[in-house]
Amino acid sequence: MSTPTEISQINRFSHPLDVADLPKNRERTFDLKLTADDIAMIVEELGVLSLSKLRFSGEIAFNDQGEAVLTADLGVSATQACVVTLEPVKTRIDKAVIRRFSPNIEPKEEDHQMLEEDDENVDPLGDVIDLGKVLSESIALNLPDFPRAEGAELSQKTFAEPGVEPLEDEDTKPFASLAALKDKLSSGD
Repeated sequence: MSTPTEISQINRFSHPLDVADLPKNRERTFDLKLTADDIAMIVEELGVLSLSKLRFSGEIAFNDQGEAVLTADLGVSATQACVVTLEPVKTRIDKAVIRRFSPNIEPKEEDHQMLEEDDENVDPLGDVIDLGKVLSESIALNLPDFPRAEGAELSQKTFAEPGVEPLEDEDTKPFASLAALKDKLSSGD
């Protein structure tokens, strides 16, 4: 999964809606249609192998507090590399997305993009609402942290027990060659 710092960087794919153009007394629906180039840009930003069957549609409406509330349905099939074998692992994400854009929240500094934990779905209401950014962040937040192919297991390593002389196997002594190099350099050879 992406860290908050990484997520704040995900915004190359942009689909801005001017807040001034949004109706104040009824919802504005959207159905984001992405081109192959748009999808390729999101794939690159998220570091996944591929995205397919991407759907992002919903509505934005203002509530009584003057907040723009975005509700959307996200559907996407994402392919990531298995953390063990690097084989492709496909994940289907079908998620309801709810984001509030409040005029009562000040924008955070770039280094402090994390909002309070109870405000994770609330952003400052600016001049635009970027559907592309909301889409990219929603995918990033719902990707598996450690995708693993079915049956993939880490290989077993052999470690010496405490107080027992290590085996002569190089796998159990990964720093032996570095120690030898250090000794060689310090002796001046």
